[in-house]
Amino acid sequence: MAVSSFQLTTIHTARTLMFAELARVMDHGIQDDSYLDALEDNVANKTTKTNLKFTNQLLTRLYCFEINDLAFKCFKHFWQLATEQEQPILALLYALGNDYLLSESAVVVMSTPLGEKVAVEKLEENLEQYHPGRFSPKTRRSVAQNIASSWKQAGFITGKVKNIRTQPEVTYLVTAFALLLAYLHGDRGDFMLNSKWVKALGIGEDKVRELAFEAAKRDYLQYQSAGEVTTISFNNLLTQLGIDGI
Repeated sequence: MAVSSFQLTTIHTARTLMFAELARVMDHGIQDDSYLDALEDNVANKTTKTNLKFTNQLLTRLYCFEINDLAFKCFKHFWQLATEQEQPILALLYALGNDYLLSESAVVVMSTPLGEKVAVEKLEENLEQYHPGRFSPKTRRSVAQNIASSWKQAGFITGKVKNIRTQPEVTYLVTAFALLLAYLHGDRGDFMLNSKWVKALGIGEDKVRELAFEAAKRDYLQYQSAGEVTTISFNNLLTQLGIDGI
């Protein structure tokens, strides 16, 4: 079994994280995995067929909705356990693995001190650095605004205009999911702590370890740290989900 193959795409040239639409699809389809039916039934509440079709295409590209995909299977599991406050962060973490423009923007958001402005211009500069000459100035501004909106939906930026860097509460469940995504993509030990998913939590390593320890108490993962050696695994959880061969 392999992790998602959606890593080399982006939806941020056209839309944002679309958390509100995702939440409707997940809540409508999660009991019987009828996500595609939920999309066709317009639970995203789009007013035209063209908009509905385009939205559904982008949602599927970003979130997959394929129950045999390892990352989505784990996302579904954690979504069911999460609170309404945790779910937007789970969505952002999951999307980081499927959208390269969102992933590349993390350095801008995470390097901005709390309380300071996450300038759209900084996001534009980051886009140009990664993709020189690819976007026109107008498109680059639009993409940067979409990216900022995605981080807002997860609580890492606040304000309609000012884009102030804020920090949502990161729980042991959210931390376990970030570590799990790193694990599914091949990271092990201390490399997991330095993965893009864990870095995107916006908390220090000591706090990550503290939350990992709390998650281990609840059997979301297995965590051991001795000296300079860290071991993090998900044997019990993956067995529970019917996943093997990792």
